Amino acid sequence: MTEPAATGPAAVPEPSGAARRRISARVRILLWLLLVMAVALAAVAATTRSILLRDVDHRVDRLLTQETGEFTNFVDRGVDPDTGERFTDPRKLLKTFLERQYADPDEELIGLVRREGAGPAQFTQRRELSVRHPLHRDPAARRAIFEADGSTGTLDRRSGELRWAKVEVARHGDEPEAAFVVAFHPAAEQAKADDVFRILLAISGVALVLTTGIAWAVAGRILKPVRLVRTAAAQLTEQDLTRRIPVHGKDDIAALADTFNGMLDRLERAFAAQREFVDDAGHELRTPITIVRGHLELMGDDPSEREETVRLVTDELDRMSRIVEDLLLLAKAERPDFIRPEPVQLAELTADVFVKARALGERRWELAETADREARLDPQRITQAMVQLAQNAVQHTVPGGRIRVGSRLVSGRIELYVADSGPGVQAQDAEVIFERFRRGTSRRGARTSGAGLGLSIVRAIARGHRGEVGLRPTEGGGATFVLVLEDQT
Repeated sequence: MTEPAATGPAAVPEPSGAARRRISARVRILLWLLLVMAVALAAVAATTRSILLRDVDHRVDRLLTQETGEFTNFVDRGVDPDTGERFTDPRKLLKTFLERQYADPDEELIGLVRREGAGPAQFTQRRELSVRHPLHRDPAARRAIFEADGSTGTLDRRSGELRWAKVEVARHGDEPEAAFVVAFHPAAEQAKADDVFRILLAISGVALVLTTGIAWAVAGRILKPVRLVRTAAAQLTEQDLTRRIPVHGKDDIAALADTFNGMLDRLERAFAAQREFVDDAGHELRTPITIVRGHLELMGDDPSEREETVRLVTDELDRMSRIVEDLLLLAKAERPDFIRPEPVQLAELTADVFVKARALGERRWELAETADREARLDPQRITQAMVQLAQNAVQHTVPGGRIRVGSRLVSGRIELYVADSGPGVQAQDAEVIFERFRRGTSRRGARTSGAGLGLSIVRAIARGHRGEVGLRPTEGGGATFVLVLEDQT
């Protein structure tokens, strides 16, 4: 199987079929934006049309009410111009009123009078209307309005909607003898509302087209750091973690790029520490393995020589076992259950550590002070750390040298310390002695046989308690190692 050719410092893997079909975030943002805008613009256009049509309805209602009101007032107060008396003939009443009225362009004023055996006779104003099928040319519609029980209504005809209102002048039995009818054709007014609706839709379409271009450019600019993050993530390898994303601005995208860069910094440090750890561990384990192999290869048949070889090999294997156990302990330090705090009396814990430390060597041991307080700590881990510090002090002091153990409260924090009277630690060593497989130059002698993991374990225990281990000068010479811990309550 052939490998694809790499271009540049790191080849970007070819996307799979599913990746090729995936819609990009830029397209999804654009589609959602267009969908929201299209719905919003359509809603605005539809609402505007609805408002305009409602205004047309209100205007028609006012017009019909006004015209019928004027006719009713004329019936009550009007007089025949020929006689000077009240109207007695419905025909003349209707004709006189119609002659004095001026109708709107889409409005018809009609007088209807019953005729025996035929449809109602009509009186209309002499003018032309712009509508295709006016009421005065529609006998069926006139008959339906004349015989209707209500005073207002709507006729849905093929030629369009017709709104009407009527006032009955006189009644012949149960039926009206004459009626005044106001008819309005709202098609023209409704067409204006439809025209506005179509104009708004056209404007909305243009706005969507412009928005598409602007949104595409803006989304691309906003998502550029995201694409850089994706490209950088695709080009990252264990051998090259130096790539970083330029950060511009102070928005969320810049924060994302900054966070990604911080993650890369942590990854680079973690990989560097891992490589250094593996190199150092390999170096530390290679030495006892070489010693074991060399002695086994040179071992002769003499019983005393064999016994000495077995003793040396066993000693080196024990040292390798301690190194492996320390490495496993440091690996466990990353787990959340590494520290198991419980209520502990600091005075009792300090006294127990002092008793256990006295067995490490013939030194002048002193229990300097104890903190009288209860705290939530992991007593086993604290004891392990303090005994390790005491062992370190024994290794770097001579028999009869003074070693002090104590605990105290300083500014609300717990301090447990081991102070020795040895040669001390040089300033350049103070920064590295807590790292794995590192030893100071002035505090190492023939008696030191450890792998350089003891102080690393102490620091892991301190950090597990949300604290730290530090090195402080000792009055009269020597070194003081202090565990500064947070109470886990």
